[in-house]
Amino acid sequence: MIRRARPEDAARISEVICASIRALCVADHGGDPAKIANWLANKTSADIAALIAAQGCAVYVAGRPETGEIAAVGALDWAGQPAGQGKITLLYVAPEARRQGFSAALLTAMEAELVALGRPEGRLTATATAHAFYRHHGWRADGPPRPGRWILGHPMQKRLD
Repeated sequence: MIRRARPEDAARISEVICASIRALCVADHGGDPAKIANWLANKTSADIAALIAAQGCAVYVAGRPETGEIAAVGALDWAGQPAGQGKITLLYVAPEARRQGFSAALLTAMEAELVALGRPEGRLTATATAHAFYRHHGWRADGPPRPGRWILGHPMQKRLD
């Protein structure tokens, strides 16, 4: 199951993102409590609810249809991007759902959505944790890694059509 997020999903989406960052992104934060706290600061239920309601972007969830449980979350931004471009701004998986295909299915769906929106040039900034995942799915470097607010980001791009 892949669908647009609804306002009532905000708390679970926040839980998935925060658990993923804490447990799966150690290559990025190195267990540093300050880096983790900074990374999680804008991942509250209220922040996610505002993102779901925002114009020019979309939040998606993936999970098992039989349970409806949210196992992965992703987000796109197209309004703040140059013509023909869209950006994947989030893609996180619950630690217990890792390597079960949810992230790959969600990435494929978000790439298709960008194409449907007339945004065939995809951009994203990968974490060290996710860099190989994106390369495996056809994304390539779009410049050297660069320091972000608290971790090193890897700019990537892909022609989606």
